[in-house]
Amino acid sequence: MKRKFILCCISLVGAASICVSQETPSPSPSPSPSPSPSPFKTLRSATKEATIAKLEKSITDAFKNKQAKAFKDYLAPEFSAIDAEGVKDADAEIEDMQKTDLSNYSFADMKVALLSPKMAVATYKVTTQSTSSGRDMSGTYYAATVWNKRGGKWLAVLHTLVKAQ
Repeated sequence: MKRKFILCCISLVGAASICVSQETPSPSPSPSPSPSPSPFKTLRSATKEATIAKLEKSITDAFKNKQAKAFKDYLAPEFSAIDAEGVKDADAEIEDMQKTDLSNYSFADMKVALLSPKMAVATYKVTTQSTSSGRDMSGTYYAATVWNKRGGKWLAVLHTLVKAQ
């Protein structure tokens, strides 16, 4: 289990690094130390955090309702998912969605870290009532999603899901 957790963490850091490196550089860096955030900037950050939290709910609802197109619209072309079964791309995740019956879920302890104006990581605990291919998969899981804003739209780049012990 520790190996899977370490693999998830390494993948999460790697995906975040790739997405951050895709950001366009600012025209000229400021030589002076940055001032404390203005109330407007704090409000914008709070708005982005709320947006990411809402996206997590929306993508989970699309999965729950087996809305493949809506679900895929939230995913970046290079999306990867990591869970107990291994590393999957978007198509494999959609295949899993078709085999999964998610009857109920609830999020707890949602935290959103804004790494840059176009990069965010959401971490949370999710409790589910679900089956996959007839097997009971209900339980509590720890999850993380790396989000990257491209062309004005937030897309999931990496999602990890680990069952709590």
